[in-house]
Amino acid sequence: MTTPAHRIQRGVSLYSYQEEFFLRTMTLEDCVRAAAECGALGIEIIPEQSIPGYPQLTEEFLQTWHGWMAQYGTHPAATDLFLDTKRHPGRWLTLEEQVASVRQDVDIAVRLGAPVVRAIINTPPEVMEAAAPYAEEAGVRLLLEVHAPFHYEHPWVLQHLEVMYRTGSPALGLMPDMGTYVRRFPRVVSDRALRDGAKPELVDLIVSTYDDHGDTHALMDVVNYRGGGPVEFGLARQATHYIWSEPKAMLEHMGLIGHVQAKFYEMTDEGVEYSIPYDEIVPVLIEGGFAGHLSSEYEGNRHVQDAFPVDSVEQVRRQHAMFARLLGETTGEDA
Repeated sequence: MTTPAHRIQRGVSLYSYQEEFFLRTMTLEDCVRAAAECGALGIEIIPEQSIPGYPQLTEEFLQTWHGWMAQYGTHPAATDLFLDTKRHPGRWLTLEEQVASVRQDVDIAVRLGAPVVRAIINTPPEVMEAAAPYAEEAGVRLLLEVHAPFHYEHPWVLQHLEVMYRTGSPALGLMPDMGTYVRRFPRVVSDRALRDGAKPELVDLIVSTYDDHGDTHALMDVVNYRGGGPVEFGLARQATHYIWSEPKAMLEHMGLIGHVQAKFYEMTDEGVEYSIPYDEIVPVLIEGGFAGHLSSEYEGNRHVQDAFPVDSVEQVRRQHAMFARLLGETTGEDA
């Protein structure tokens, strides 16, 4: 079947390579190179994680960064901000301090050449509204990450949508995280619980409750009644954090969506994501005219690192082989 015409681009959040970057088996340049080698040319970076001296950016680093973009044929796609509201002991940041923090991250994005800043889900709507004029003047979009367990009908997200639609600011928008479309409980997570000593019957209960769209919010009580311990409680808590929602819900707000966090936990040997049905998600993005980046965000490493070598590069490569197929760049045989 022919894939409809689209303007979707492929990219990688360098967060995907966190295991190797932390262990110093990959440098920041290695991460950029690995993304380029799988055709993911849009680079998303977490400055706080990846840039020495953050929040200060030296001219030497900037020259190196832009040199990498030219050398590997990549381009900056997004930066990620964290709103450190508890920076000072005993009090939260004031509104003015939060806005100043966001402005600082906008300045960093400009210097890196990124057109988008990911606003973490805890960013209050009033902060987004107050920072919007500054971002607009800088030519940067502030995109709220719609992250599980939040969704488009959640009161917190509705408050943000009210601001976006009322102000009409071109600087404000959405960044859906595909962790809101977890159809099956990630088996790398349940397998880790088993290795950590969880009772198999309680793991089965938690997984089947989630997969059958049961009442996950009662699981912690049920686990308690069945004699579960800390590992089982942690797994039951995780089941309340994953959500499955209908991907077509994005269509109503597609005009606000400027970037997609393409989260994944496990790309199988068959070239599909075990938990997240991208074969249903990508057609919705195409239908809606999405023109931003599908940006890989691999989070399986933390669930396998106790027992298996982590190969983030291969996992990301597999995801982009899948994306290339779903976007009509290759056939199944090519991937």
